[in-house]
Amino acid sequence: MEIGKRLKALRLKNNLTLEELASRCELSKGFLSQLERDLTSPSIQTLEDITNVLGVSLEDFFKEKKEEKYTYQRSDFFVDEKDGRKITYLIPEVSRHSMEPLELILEPGASSQEIKTHEGEEFGYVVAGKIRLEDLTNKESYLIRKGETFCLRGEFKHRLVNVSQSASKIIWISSPSVF
Repeated sequence: MEIGKRLKALRLKNNLTLEELASRCELSKGFLSQLERDLTSPSIQTLEDITNVLGVSLEDFFKEKKEEKYTYQRSDFFVDEKDGRKITYLIPEVSRHSMEPLELILEPGASSQEIKTHEGEEFGYVVAGKIRLEDLTNKESYLIRKGETFCLRGEFKHRLVNVSQSASKIIWISSPSVF
């Protein structure tokens, strides 16, 4: 870890000169300059004094910041193919999110996995084809065509079945993840 680089960034963020920080910490400007260039190392107590002046705790100072990822490319996706269905998981780090979106392609006659009852909600958009949403608990079904959507709570077991003569494509989102 580059302590000096991090200290300098915090000092600049607080709009302090080396001289101002040195004065507030009762340290020499020369020592802080060497510290910021990683030419010397501070004691724990000195580092704590500096971080307190800069408005952060030692714990927060040493936390590694993970870079938040907002966009994903095809190379980030995970694809699972079996039994006439192709599932593309669109966000690889699903544990960081409260939802899980995926793309589901069903060959004619193929079905999704059975989704058991769960806490949460699901949303789906049929991009291509025609599917049947089967409520396996209440023995009901709903026909959903290209351009139409479904939205449901996970209060019943269900699955999707492709009733088209060609592949059906669905964007399916669950919150929280159940896939």
